[in-house]
Amino acid sequence: MIFEMKENRLRVLISGGGTGGHIFPALSIANELRRRCDAEILFVGAEDRMEMEKVPAAGYPIKGLPVAGFDRKHLLRNVSVLIKLWRSISRARRIVKDFRPDIAIGVGGYASGPTLKAAQRAGIPTLIQEQNSYAGVTNKLLAKKADRICVAYEGMERFFPGYKIVMTGNPVRAALLEEKSKEEARSGFGLDPGRPTLLVVGGSLGARTLNEAMEASLDKFTAAGVQVIWQTGKNFGDRAEKAAAGKKGIAVMKFITDMAAAYAAADIVVSRAGAGSISELELLGKPCILVPSPNVAEDHQTKNALALADAGAAILISDADARGKLTDTALAAIASPERLRDMGDRISRLAIQGSDRLIVDEVLKLTKSLFNNKCENPGGVSLR
Repeated sequence: MIFEMKENRLRVLISGGGTGGHIFPALSIANELRRRCDAEILFVGAEDRMEMEKVPAAGYPIKGLPVAGFDRKHLLRNVSVLIKLWRSISRARRIVKDFRPDIAIGVGGYASGPTLKAAQRAGIPTLIQEQNSYAGVTNKLLAKKADRICVAYEGMERFFPGYKIVMTGNPVRAALLEEKSKEEARSGFGLDPGRPTLLVVGGSLGARTLNEAMEASLDKFTAAGVQVIWQTGKNFGDRAEKAAAGKKGIAVMKFITDMAAAYAAADIVVSRAGAGSISELELLGKPCILVPSPNVAEDHQTKNALALADAGAAILISDADARGKLTDTALAAIASPERLRDMGDRISRLAIQGSDRLIVDEVLKLTKSLFNNKCENPGGVSLR
């Protein structure tokens, strides 16, 4: 591979992906780097994962690695995983050698490990953006040689050296922060502007537990006068549309393109507890019911949700209990405007504003020897 590079620009390698929770923060960091430094940016992702589509669509080049996750249930299948890992390490070394980055950033996901390891072996500064309250195995290993670790939760010293940690929060999509009126947002979904509204989101693929709980409970919501915006994800087929047929005040879709409007329309949100979703809810001050996915490494979503529930900023329902408890819990919360206001106030206090700017500040500090000739618009960051 051949890269055409301008020597007076900061070169940044950004690696990670697999889910929107990794990709959107990575793109936010890239956008801030480009705005402040006109940086030359290359992404590295995992082949056949969503970053290979989302990153180019956002205007950035990306290289793919054949890396895949370990199968903890079928150990024999990991022979092919190990072969892919070896090939990914080799390819990552070639990318680092050819691109010659000034710094490498890892945001989580399969590709981060081989890429940051290759950068560290080449003596290139590395920055880890750990999004969750419970660090993954890869980031704990990379932390030993990482120069900076940007986190979103207190108490991360139990995973990483304290002197490397900087509290920055998780970047979110700028479009989500655009102000929209509740009435206008509800009208946009074909709903009554004056009626209480519940938003249910389970990610782009969907969350079976949330979907089945809603499928069985739509009559309860309509009887209580509560409207529902329900994102099912693509894996639920047409079941939601069939369940909602003939029922007024139920907006069903596989994917919501305008999440800012969906959040604005909602009095309360039901969501999984991925780090990206939680950061969005914090910044928007949205009362929420969190149902952590049980299918994630180290059960980190439950730990994310506990951090909010313990602060009175969210309601936590386990995945196992959701089918039986979710509907009544949501209706009880909507019936108590005072409780919703209190939850909204508490979750807002946990938000960290300008996370993308804070992370780029750390990037510039790590590359300060290159600063004067490669970043002409530092944004006032102190290099001391």
